Amino acid sequence: MHAVARTLTSRVWSVVIALIAVLGSGLVIGLVGVATHDAHPTDGYPNGSDSRAAVQLAQSLPGTDSLAAVVVFSRTDKLTADDLSYAKGRLTASGSLPGVSVGGPLVPSKDGTAAVATLTVAGTATVTARDTVTEIRSLLAEGRPVGLSAQVTGPAGIIADLAKVFDGANFRLLGTTALVVALLLIVTYRSPVLWLIPLTVVGLADQVAGSAATHVLTGLGMAFDQSTTGILSVLVFGAGTDYALLLISRYRDELRRTDDRRQAMARAWRRTVETVTSSAVTVFVGLLSIVLSLVPSTRGLGLACAVGVVVAATFVMVVLPAALVCFGRWIFWPRVPRPADAGLTEKRSLWRRIGDGVARRPALFAAATLVVLVACALPVLGLKTGLTQSQQFIRTPEAITAGERVAQSFSAGSVDPTRVYTTGDPASVTKAITTVAAVDSVRPGATGGGVTELVVTLRTTPSSADSQQAIRDLRTAVAGLPETHVGGTEARALDTAEASARDRALILPLILGLVLLALTVLLRSFVAPLVLVGTVLVTYVSSLGLSWLLFTKVIGFTSLDDSTPLLAFVFLVALGVDYNIFLVARAVEEAREHGAREAMIRSLAATGGVITSAGVLLAAVFAVLGVLPLVALAQIGVIICLGVLLDTLVVRTVLVPALALLLGDAFWWPRHVGRARHTVDVTLAAADLPETGLRR
Repeated sequence: MHAVARTLTSRVWSVVIALIAVLGSGLVIGLVGVATHDAHPTDGYPNGSDSRAAVQLAQSLPGTDSLAAVVVFSRTDKLTADDLSYAKGRLTASGSLPGVSVGGPLVPSKDGTAAVATLTVAGTATVTARDTVTEIRSLLAEGRPVGLSAQVTGPAGIIADLAKVFDGANFRLLGTTALVVALLLIVTYRSPVLWLIPLTVVGLADQVAGSAATHVLTGLGMAFDQSTTGILSVLVFGAGTDYALLLISRYRDELRRTDDRRQAMARAWRRTVETVTSSAVTVFVGLLSIVLSLVPSTRGLGLACAVGVVVAATFVMVVLPAALVCFGRWIFWPRVPRPADAGLTEKRSLWRRIGDGVARRPALFAAATLVVLVACALPVLGLKTGLTQSQQFIRTPEAITAGERVAQSFSAGSVDPTRVYTTGDPASVTKAITTVAAVDSVRPGATGGGVTELVVTLRTTPSSADSQQAIRDLRTAVAGLPETHVGGTEARALDTAEASARDRALILPLILGLVLLALTVLLRSFVAPLVLVGTVLVTYVSSLGLSWLLFTKVIGFTSLDDSTPLLAFVFLVALGVDYNIFLVARAVEEAREHGAREAMIRSLAATGGVITSAGVLLAAVFAVLGVLPLVALAQIGVIICLGVLLDTLVVRTVLVPALALLLGDAFWWPRHVGRARHTVDVTLAAADLPETGLRR
């Protein structure tokens, strides 16, 4: 460690490392860039699900290299003859576009207020669908009669609108995230200069992480999309800036002890590297466990974020110290730390006063805090999961409103029918399907490659419990038939909900176990890790409860996305443990001279400011996820934001110190952290000796 610290802070190598980082990052950004992923039809379907098997069978049918665009013409009153004539003319014009063909005649509704027709769009690429649907919508707008609505929905319309709402979204996310981080760093350091260095380093880390993660995912054949890179950026900025705050805080403390800034950074780095490494490893392991998910996009997100944490920690612990020592201590201006400031004591700080207050009545503080957290968690009892297609967007796009308009004039099941695919006898499958009470009609669809499609219209309301039960009944009815699978939107939603429940049952306990193991190795204790993991778990449930109240009573969400509880748990537990690691690692260090009880209070006083700054920054960064257009991402951002604030301001500040003080030496069992309380630790003393070769 001494050799590494000496290299990172030496006059020559610090400049070399900083230049290599800037030039290397530039080459990665300019020449390698971010990889792209061509969406596969099965990307959104859980592994091993019946709906995924149905999609795989459907690939044998003709026309699987195209998308359907459903055009909806409607009025509040009945369509006129001129309306229908206009609609037919616009459909003919749309069919003349490259790659577009008319898939069927214009079909009026029974109430006469709407008519639909299907266009076939060649190709399945997102960009192709977006551009083609944009052209179709432009044609539909030409000469449209007053009062007539002409909209595009169907698979092509939904894909096009999804691509459209993400256009520029990641750029806005990155810009907003960088702005939030910059403002909070300026407030934290109260310096017009210092914030530029960590922001630049973390910004480079973000770009390198995006490139590295997407290329790793591409190499492994894993699915990802624009939301993956968006969440990755937020995580890298949040975690990277947290680590930077910790390092710079120790660096500033050491500058108050010595005139040599390189020696100060060497000491700060040695006293920070183990904590940051332990934190990064814990977060990495937690995120990596998501690859066990059945949902392809969730698996890709977990691996991408795990790569991002490694990159962020590496940049902060290698590039940042080298960059900082390239400049004099003047970068802290106007509050330049100098050895003359060493007399300042933390006993006058807010955090010391809080620590002393908790120490006087730890049982009262622990009990009161737990009561508040449990009260916050109670709304979880009414929590619901599962978003319909129309509920997944912050702002409802045209394809969704068009689909809702079709549902008003046509039977519910005909809007988005269930599809059964089979390699067996179609007559036998049809007979089995008609035994299900919820089935309204069955008609043959496409045939080819030994596969037959059967289009099933249900009597049930889409996205209802009755629809889910109808899918289960259909699957039971065809279970004994060879290679027969039930697909469609309802089937996919049911499979996603069941896969998400399975993921939570498997991954949540696994993450807790892995985090517990990592803390046990780090702290060499059994009791402290149990306490810390328990407090983080309580924080998660409390933040989920508060968020559910906010969603249902203020924002207007009626349920969480199926993926939200799992992803919020992973990020909140993995990142929330960070602050506890920062606190107890400093307590171990302080206990060498002051004993376990005083060490916890001194640790709170020493780390209170930097951890609170880091927590507020991380909460603000995750709140920025609301910039993206998907409800699921906004929900994840809000839950993590509230959870991090609870963890930083309540759990780490009051509950953990109170429990540690109540347990005393038992908190560290079987480790005896205060054994050398009246002697100076040999290792620490050696670390504080002047180091040769380090010049100011």
